[in-house]
Amino acid sequence: MALTSLGRTRQDAAMDARAQSDDRSGGNRVVALSARSAGVRRALLVVLLLNAISAAIKIGVGARTGALTVLGAALESVLDMLSNLVAILAVSVAARAPDDDHPYGHEKFETLGTLGIVGFLSISCFELLRQSFGELVNGREPPSSNIADVALLIASLAVNGFVVVFERRRGRALGSTLLLADAAHTASDILVTILAMASLALSYLGFAKADATLGVMVALIIAWSGYQILRESIPILVDARAVEAGRLTEIVRTIPGVVGVRSARSRRTASGHLFAEVTILVDGTTSVSAAHDFTDDVERAIERELGTADAIVHVEPA
Repeated sequence: MALTSLGRTRQDAAMDARAQSDDRSGGNRVVALSARSAGVRRALLVVLLLNAISAAIKIGVGARTGALTVLGAALESVLDMLSNLVAILAVSVAARAPDDDHPYGHEKFETLGTLGIVGFLSISCFELLRQSFGELVNGREPPSSNIADVALLIASLAVNGFVVVFERRRGRALGSTLLLADAAHTASDILVTILAMASLALSYLGFAKADATLGVMVALIIAWSGYQILRESIPILVDARAVEAGRLTEIVRTIPGVVGVRSARSRRTASGHLFAEVTILVDGTTSVSAAHDFTDDVERAIERELGTADAIVHVEPA
């Protein structure tokens, strides 16, 4: 396929323009990730403060009453604080721009942060089960409480409820799986706190083993929360398919001039950013410039149909 000197000049100019456009697009994405990271960190700092208040309340009530479920709820809040600190560090690392060692960026560090939350959940689950079964076997005096203890737990419950609403809103607005995962964890704290209040009430009524029995329930709730977080995080870490290959193929086939699609694959980051790679077939007489136009059309179609995306398009003759 021969090209005139004028044709080459125009083609080179077009390719330079595309390269500059790609650079601008990459720069815009780095800026967007930086802004998102700052937003996530601010949200986590607010949550950290609120969790500290909740933990202080539960530690005070737990120390005074000796109730296992209250102490377990206090441990949950302390672990919430630790997970917030881990998350802030993880998000800071995830916001770094791509470099030679991490050409796809650092967003998976945020997902690793969610695994840190699961680790903290596992610790609290194990300790609660150990202590609860120990008390069920050996027995002990039921915890004593008064109306002030219940009032303090209700205040802690209100704090937890606000944290859940706040984190879910910010998580959806910022597209952060970490914030959404932590909100799910805090949602389990609400039920844990309710069980702690029920334990105090039942113990007051004379049910000696109510605290230990409800302690087992608290441990199971924590274990379920960990499972839910893992179910959301593992697919991102192992680059599980983000979009059905058939769906990608369907989008690409809508571009006039695309004869076929040889392969289509995708993965998604913690922020919801889609990476897609497709190989398209075009007429064998297609010029290089026209082939580049096809790739631009495919990239725009994927972004239009599936949201924020980076697409790598390979062109092959049919």
